Parts: sequence; C-alpha cells; structure tokens
Amino acid sequence: MHVPFVDLKEQYLSIKEEIDNSIARVLENTSFIGGGIVDQFENSFAQYIGVNQCISCANGTDAIEIALEALGIGEDDEVLMPAYTWVSTASAVSRVGAKPVFVDVHPDFYTMDAAKIEEKITSKTRAILPVHFYGLPADMPGILSIAKKHSLLVIEDCAQAHGATINGQKVATFGDIATFSFYPGKNLGAYGDGGAIVTNNGDLASKARVIARLGQKGKHNHVAIGRNSRLDTLQAAILQVKLKYLNAWTKGRQQVAKWYNEALKEAFVKLPSVPEGFSHVYHLYVIQAEDRDGLKEHLKRNGIDTQIHYPKPLNQLGIFEHQGSFPVSDVMSGKLLSLPMYAELTKEQVEYVVNSIREFTK
Repeated sequence: MHVPFVDLKEQYLSIKEEIDNSIARVLENTSFIGGGIVDQFENSFAQYIGVNQCISCANGTDAIEIALEALGIGEDDEVLMPAYTWVSTASAVSRVGAKPVFVDVHPDFYTMDAAKIEEKITSKTRAILPVHFYGLPADMPGILSIAKKHSLLVIEDCAQAHGATINGQKVATFGDIATFSFYPGKNLGAYGDGGAIVTNNGDLASKARVIARLGQKGKHNHVAIGRNSRLDTLQAAILQVKLKYLNAWTKGRQQVAKWYNEALKEAFVKLPSVPEGFSHVYHLYVIQAEDRDGLKEHLKRNGIDTQIHYPKPLNQLGIFEHQGSFPVSDVMSGKLLSLPMYAELTKEQVEYVVNSIREFTK
C-alpha cells in the first residue's frame, strides 16, 4: 500500500465542480487582480476568524513582514520568537531591521515556552511573536500576561493553525495583529501562494493595507513607501470556496489524529500533547522517535511518505547560530517525524501506518 504524506488531488476532487466553476467565472470576467472576489474573501475570512479587518497579501512571509512594519518595528528593536519554527518568521523580523531573539520551546507542545520568555526581555524588546505550531496554539494566556506586564506588542503567526482555539477563542484574536499563510498544503490552502493579516485595530489594518498596496491610500495617492503584495483573484476565488469546508476538514484531521493516538499508545514513540482547553487542528501530526531516521527509512520501504519539519532549529542555521544553544529545540529536532495527515486519510491507511511503526519499534 502507498500512503502519501498529503493528497491535495483527493481534496480537489471532493469539491471539483465548485472549484472549476469559481475559476471559470474569474476567467470569464478577466479580472485577475483585486476586485469584488478578493474583497468577498477578505470579509468572509475576517468573519470566520472573528475579527474586524483582513488584509490579503501575496504569502505568509509577506504577511509577517507587513504586520511588523505596520506596528513600527524596525532598527534596534528586538522581537522574541520560538527557536524551533520555519525560517520565514525569523527572516521577516530581520528584513524589517529588527533582531529576532529566540526562546526555547516547550518539550511537550513544541510552541514557545512562556516560562522562558522573561529571561530574554531587554530594554530593546518591542514584541513577542508566538507561532501556533503544527496546528496547536501557543500558550497565549501566559504570553499575553507577560506582554501586558512589560508593555510588549504581540504578533501571532497562525500559518499552521487556521481555526485552532483556546477555550473556544480562535487564534489570531489574542494579540495586536496576526498573520496567515494559504500555501497549498496548509489546512486552508490556495492553488498557489497567498497570505493574510488580520486584526481588530482599524489603524493597524489601514497601515498594513497601505504598505501592501504600494504605499497607496486610494488609487494614485501614495502616502508611504510600500510594496506590491497582493492575493490574486483566482486564489481568492478558490479560497472562498474552500473556506466553507474548513471546519469539516478540521474535524477530519482531528479524527485521523484520534486514530493515530489510540493505536500508537504502545508503540514506543512520543505522541502529540494538547493542553486542556486547547484545540489542535493538526496541520501536521508529529511524533518523536529515538531512531527517527531509521523509522523514516523503514516507513519509506513500506510505501509510507513522511517528512521532517524541520531538520534544524533556527539557532543551528548559519545566519542565526550566534544565538547559541537551546536544549529542547536542539535535542528534539533530531527526533521529530511528521506522519501522513490530511482529512481524507482512511482508517485502513492509518492502521497500515501504525502497524508499520509498531513493526519497527517492537
């Protein structure tokens, strides 16, 4: 049996008629940039998240950078963020002239460890940038308490956590501003690149929109040095269709995770942990194994596709290695393995993956 890591074609086939019709309407109207469809998606996504403002943009990395610029973060500022995450989060901070300062992650949850934040705060610290990692929200109650105590801004990186919640409240509604990616493999993915910035702060939203639209406040009224970062109309049309299925797909992912959790209890691997009151949307289902590379090769021989997200923590990359060591991130990065995870996975496929893991670890 072959079990793909993700199967975007299976998802497409389930909504093919709606997607094809939506794309056809864009082609017929020949409105490929901006317009009512983009506005419609921005409004729909803002309503889904539970915020007042959504500014779509070209990708998730742009979204972080634009959010930082809108907050006025730049030269000589420091931004606290997790040591273990995708490089875009840190590079966006560096691109605006600020310094990313790493905080180790929690050994069970893999998100920024709130207990280790305050020791990293200096007179230059302006903001905390938690990442809701693998689909699990970061410890926002703990982070917000620290941010309030030290008068720090909070930017949420929600690229992997569309629809995740803490006590029923969706991520992206806790901090001052939040960002999303709509890369095809995300829980809500386009058929190309895409991103968004969301906030309840009208002034911040206005600044972000000006920055993302070439510094314009109204057509040809250039009031700032901006950039060209837009969600094209085709992607907006696709996302508008897919958004209404997101909750169902999330439930599907959570069911797959439940099958994994129940069947892997005795398999000598560490399973994902979820704090009480937190909902995990399982963008990735990640286990820890002592012989991660051996297990990966064993699963490959059995036709099971897996991934390593991510091979190195940020402090082990040459561009950031001056920040030193981070015990949790440094050790666990060599043990983490992402198993196949998508809403359309069948129980038979999951059982095959589980049996293959048991065969290796027994």
